[in-house]
Amino acid sequence: MEIKSSALHKIPKDLKEVLTSNSKLAEKWNDLTPIARNEWICWVMYVKKVETRENHIKRLKEEILDGQRRPCCWMGCPHRNPNAKKWFK
Repeated sequence: MEIKSSALHKIPKDLKEVLTSNSKLAEKWNDLTPIARNEWICWVMYVKKVETRENHIKRLKEEILDGQRRPCCWMGCPHRNPNAKKWFK
C-alpha cells in the first residue's frame, strides 16, 4: 500500500515500516491532511533519545488508530510554524 507523505518532512524509515506493517493504520494515515502527517513526523523526529522516539512511534500508532488526527500537546512543527520555534531552544 502506498504511504502518503507530508507537507514538509520525509517519512523516516522506522516510521514507514510501522505504517506499512498495518493496513488499517496506513489507511488512517493516508486519510490525514499533509499538514497533519507533517506534525506527526516532526513529533517523532524531534526527540533526542532513541527510547523516546520508539515511544512516540508506538503512541502514534495507537493514537491514529484511535482516531486522533494530530499529536497531543504538540506545539507544532518548528520547521513550519515560526511561533513554535520558541519551544525548541
